[in-house]
Amino acid sequence: MSMIATPTPTPATTRQPAPHRIELRDDARRPGTPLLWFDGELTRADTPQAPLTTHAMHYGTGVFEGIRSYATRDGAAVFRLPEHLERMRKGADLLGIDFDVDAAFEATLQTLRANGHRDAYVRPLTWLGSGADGISVGLDVPGLSQHFMVMTLPTVVHLNGKRSRLTVSPWKRNPASSLPPLKLCGAYINSILAKRESRLRGFDEALFVDEDGYVVECTGANVFMVRSGEITAVAHRDALPGITRETVIALSGAQSRPVTHHELLDADEVFVCGTAAEVAPISALDRREFGDNPITRDLQALYARVVRGEEAAYTHWLTAV
Repeated sequence: MSMIATPTPTPATTRQPAPHRIELRDDARRPGTPLLWFDGELTRADTPQAPLTTHAMHYGTGVFEGIRSYATRDGAAVFRLPEHLERMRKGADLLGIDFDVDAAFEATLQTLRANGHRDAYVRPLTWLGSGADGISVGLDVPGLSQHFMVMTLPTVVHLNGKRSRLTVSPWKRNPASSLPPLKLCGAYINSILAKRESRLRGFDEALFVDEDGYVVECTGANVFMVRSGEITAVAHRDALPGITRETVIALSGAQSRPVTHHELLDADEVFVCGTAAEVAPISALDRREFGDNPITRDLQALYARVVRGEEAAYTHWLTAV
């Protein structure tokens, strides 16, 4: 029995940007070369260079987002772009980076237009560079240069909705009391270590579980479980408050609460979600094999319709390119 909520029609409030003529650097006009946005202008992806003294290269002082653009009947549209950029602003504020949400919004759309991408992964990144003297060694960040880029990739990333095998990681998630659950570049070493270790053992993805046995999240996705037809969103203070997680809760009516590792093992279905993962069913958690995923499959189908503008109740989440 599917417990997915029935959409209630709401007025479409899709932000429709005014068309802008794209200004390209003279050296960015080579046919077939991908373009990216770098510090206020579009340029070839193989052109910009960051000096070896870049602070973010040494200390991870940057903030990024993962965003998706989808092909719809009315052209390309970006899913929940304002929410992603607002979360990015919060991370930038912590590092003292001046982040202009409106400028980032327009840069994202211009990059997608310039590359002609419809189904695409969008990566905005802001970071701290070098000081006035070219030196950036040290933990003080005032006075360092600030930079911003957007690249778009017409490629599949992360789980992308496929059935995956999950394992509990020996690593623990960064506690929110030490690192806020935002997309801070340096914080993702934690995910990289867990992901690498899980792949070396033959799994697709790693699951973080805290010292008390409560599920946190995966390396780049939030966790849900289904039991007796009820959908539950795993809640944990150390987990990223995912925009896709919020979306899935709205679509499914899922309750949000802490979940133990043992509860997850006893679930009928387990799935994860994220911008790159979308809605991805879990086929196994270590030695626990999960069978058919009917509710997850229904939710996958609904999510796919929503991001492609086929559900009128949710078109306000789309920004036309």
